[in-house]
Amino acid sequence: MCIRILIAVSAIAISPLVLSAQVVLDSTEELRGVDVIEHLGDRVPLDLTFVNTSGDVVSLGTYFEHGVPVLLTVYYSNCPMLCSYLLTGVSKSVNQINLVPGRDFQILSISVDSLETPDIAAAAKDRFSGMLSKAASKDAWEFLVSPEGHARAIARALGFEYYRIEESGEFAHPIAGFVLTENGKISRYLYGIEYNPRDLRLALLEASEGKVRNTVDRIILYCYHYDPDSKGYVVFAGNIMRLGGTITVVILAIVLAGLWLRERRRGATRTTS
Repeated sequence: MCIRILIAVSAIAISPLVLSAQVVLDSTEELRGVDVIEHLGDRVPLDLTFVNTSGDVVSLGTYFEHGVPVLLTVYYSNCPMLCSYLLTGVSKSVNQINLVPGRDFQILSISVDSLETPDIAAAAKDRFSGMLSKAASKDAWEFLVSPEGHARAIARALGFEYYRIEESGEFAHPIAGFVLTENGKISRYLYGIEYNPRDLRLALLEASEGKVRNTVDRIILYCYHYDPDSKGYVVFAGNIMRLGGTITVVILAIVLAGLWLRERRRGATRTTS
């Protein structure tokens, strides 16, 4: 059983209520339709159309026109509890980083349930975007609904494999977030109900395609790298040693330069006297 399926199962198992509502998957056979298959570097189809909370038909590309990365989640509003945990976790993680949603990145949530209406999406937006810090703009987090085919298409592009449970009408699905670049390229996958703030921040900085805001961000990116096995960012010891060596050389050069200047001044003083 692959690691990603285990992640999905552990997420579903966080509460007995989630287990009962999300359907207990008690065999490997049933889990085969629930997975995340990473498509890093692929681009999602930005020409797909969805319906926003105002009832307007918009293309996915509308949210990729601001030159910032996009944090995308796939959910459905009638999910008994799991999706609620996920979206709450997104808000908590976003509030713990010093990047401002709506300015430094866009948040986007797309429902896989073709029966959901713009009003339902609007209620979700009011609830979860209201959890963001006051610095976030009004449109920092958008919620979209769509016909079945369009939701399935974006999920397929992301590698998000889910299925509808005929008996209940609910969906069996994994838990993941997707960080995309400004041109729709899949840059990083984030797993779990709540993202590690460091991983989220670094993923967004990476997805900015070099448009890092300050020197501190550049140093942080230099010192960490993404580890596929741990599904997160870890310290890159080699780069830290190189950085430490460079800093040592610079400090030594400054000290030596100071000593040289002091001795030169002393020599000049003796000459004049």
